[in-house]
Formats: sequence, C-alpha cells, structure tokens
Amino acid sequence: MLYYLTAVVFGMVGLTYAAVPLYRTFCQATGYGGTVQRKETVEEKIARHSESGTVTEREIVVQFNADVADGMQWKFTPTQREVRVKPGESVLAFYTAENKSSASITGISTYNVTPMKAGVYFNKIQCFCYEEQRLLPGEKIDVPVLFYIDPEFETDPRMDGINNLILSYTFFKVSEETNSSVPVQETS
Repeated sequence: MLYYLTAVVFGMVGLTYAAVPLYRTFCQATGYGGTVQRKETVEEKIARHSESGTVTEREIVVQFNADVADGMQWKFTPTQREVRVKPGESVLAFYTAENKSSASITGISTYNVTPMKAGVYFNKIQCFCYEEQRLLPGEKIDVPVLFYIDPEFETDPRMDGINNLILSYTFFKVSEETNSSVPVQETS
C-alpha cells in the first residue's frame, strides 16, 4: 500500500510539472482558445506561397492587447495599438514590459488570437511567449513578436467578414526572487 501511495504522489508531481507543456501541445493541436495550430512550419508556408505567387488584396487590422495576472507588479503594454496587414506579409510588433516592484520578478506569457476560428491562420515566426522573462526591479524591456497571416485566410469562406484580429498576451508570475538570493560574482 505504501509503494502504491508513493507512486501516486510521484505521478501527480510529475503531471504537475508536465501540465504547462501538455496544455500548450493540446492547444496547438486542437486550436483550443484561439491558439495557433501547427501542421507545417511557418517557413514552409512562406516558401509555398512565395513559389505560387499568391497575391492578396484584403487588408486585416490586427489589434494588440496586453494583460498581467492579478498580483503581478508589471506594467505590460503594446507599443502600438494596431497594424494593418495583408495576408502573406510579415509584421514585426513590440510589447513593453516593466517591473514596477522592488524585487526581481520572472514572468511567462501566454497568448491567444480572436476570433478563435482565425487562430489557425495566424503564424508566429518569433515570439516571447512561453519563455521566461526575468526583470530586475525597475527594469523595462521591449519584447518582439514577428508574425504573418496565412494567405489562405482570404480564400476560406469561414473568414468572410472577419477583418479584425486581436492578438492578446497575458503575463503570469513564475517566481519571485529577492536580491539576497541572486548570486553575485566578484571580478578582480
């Protein structure tokens, strides 16, 4: 009985550590919550559309939203409120994160795209999401997101009438560190 209970405890601890990557994989596989699905790499999609000479005329407005979880003492904002983009064009946008506390804070962000059914066409080439960002007290950084909207967006009848997308990020606190716990290296 003791071995069984010990195995259950270790199994639950293991599942706790695996929860975030498993959830991310589930969301990317199913498109749940507006998360972008992955069937082919972004580079493969760009190359395929470049070779076929796909030209789009439709202009999409991508609006940017930024939030922080309750209790996280960061100011997190998009540097621009929106961009206008044609499907197939790459776009570089920035968000600004600032630690307003007197202690170092490590955060991690998640994102989603709304309307959710358009998430399958939203492709991030480079992003700060799902990567830990550590900010010292008062530190302010700009974090980039490079994306493009798949040209197939224009030909999908389910996307008729959708001319606005919202890219939303939320930062969550991962850990709180104090200056005394950060090792200091002395130089001679």
